[in-house]
Amino acid sequence: MLKIAVYIVSLFNLLEAHVTTRNNERIEPLSDEMISFINKHPNAGWKADKSDRFHSVDDARILLGGRREDPNLREKRRPTVDHHDLKVEIPSHFDSRKKWPRCKSISQIRDQSRCGSSWAVSAVGAISDRICIQSGGKQSVELSAIDLISCCENCGSGCDGGFPGPAWDYWVSHGIVTGGSKENHTGCQPYPFPKCEHHSIGKYPSCGDKMYKTPQCKRKCQKGYTTPYEHDKHYGGIAINVIKNELAIQKEIMMYGPVEAYLLIFEDFLNYKSGIYKYTTGSFVGEHYVRIIGWGIENGTAYWLAANTWNEDWGEKGYFRIVRGRNECSIESVVVAGRLKS
Repeated sequence: MLKIAVYIVSLFNLLEAHVTTRNNERIEPLSDEMISFINKHPNAGWKADKSDRFHSVDDARILLGGRREDPNLREKRRPTVDHHDLKVEIPSHFDSRKKWPRCKSISQIRDQSRCGSSWAVSAVGAISDRICIQSGGKQSVELSAIDLISCCENCGSGCDGGFPGPAWDYWVSHGIVTGGSKENHTGCQPYPFPKCEHHSIGKYPSCGDKMYKTPQCKRKCQKGYTTPYEHDKHYGGIAINVIKNELAIQKEIMMYGPVEAYLLIFEDFLNYKSGIYKYTTGSFVGEHYVRIIGWGIENGTAYWLAANTWNEDWGEKGYFRIVRGRNECSIESVVVAGRLKS
């Protein structure tokens, strides 16, 4: 109970620190009025558009599914790196897709569907990237989000939300099998939930109203897959926290690949279309996790380049950019990563 209370107070302090500087009038979320307000705002720096991904703010709140690990537990469970002694020249622009073109997983945009699993989907995405990168391109895998969602008991509540730190710990201690999307049906345990449409017209079915329940943990591969479950597992060597510092995060990405990062979601972000996002209007919605794959500068504004989990028809083909260096929406506050076994 005490841990829960500490977590709630910590989250409240984060929100208070973020929101008390915002003095905008209340605008109906997901509305044409909000979209117009953002697009006409002289200092927004980004564009909004209509999206059918979420039926309401309450719907979005249920689907986000991110949880912030207790800071004390976080420090006890895995080491925190600051890369203070790592002397490297940091470029103004960096894109993991261009740095490691042989690692196709970096360019893959996954879809969590109607399951609050961004914590797991982003985790296996970044882990898959790092397996390829740190193996010199010799291992190209797509790890299974559903194996993590359904079998990691310390990660949280599956489709009802979870913690990425324990997810990376699970990769080290238990291993994660392979698994593609429901559509490509590849690997040991493919994702069981379909990609769904964010907009009124698109190539995927509508997301609908149905919320998927967390599947039961099954320690076996799909029918027809010849590698046994235990033999299909990929293990990490160590999970780490990255200190809340722009340079440390950049060094970690440059040297080892994409990381998983925490993100506070406000109502305006649900309508993000393009540009460099910064909070513009609306109330707090929930917590989310994404992959940071690079950074850059545009018209004097420094940004992070991140991959979302709402498929490629959202935002900038599944990606978004967000202001870098000032912990915008807490994106620099909780960053998790890991290394392969040496």
